[in-house]
Amino acid sequence: QVQLVESGGGLVQAGGSLRLSCAASGRTSRLYTVAWFRQAPGTEREFVAAITWSARSTEYADSVRGRFTISGDNAENTVYLQMNSLKPVDTAVYYCAATSVASDRRYRGSYEYWGQGTQVTVSS
Repeated sequence: QVQLVESGGGLVQAGGSLRLSCAASGRTSRLYTVAWFRQAPGTEREFVAAITWSARSTEYADSVRGRFTISGDNAENTVYLQMNSLKPVDTAVYYCAATSVASDRRYRGSYEYWGQGTQVTVSS
């Protein structure tokens, strides 16, 4: 089993920055991909960014490419999401997800492990 704990959410003004952290524990050696998803009220949970653990291959949603950066720290078993130039439309609960299987990184059904989420609110 793998446990994921997110942190770093909060309230920020438009144009500001936040860094989210996802700390993994348990059988982390089995992890293949770690991703961030987000869900705003009344909407579906959507893909934000993903990183393949060993190859450090990354992928981003079009809506965040160039503003957000996903990175990983093997020694700390932690994945980060650096969010710059934040917009009110980025307001959502952000979830960390992980899978031990190579699969479609953008599909939420690919992930068997999920964190509890952290709220990000961007004011205009």
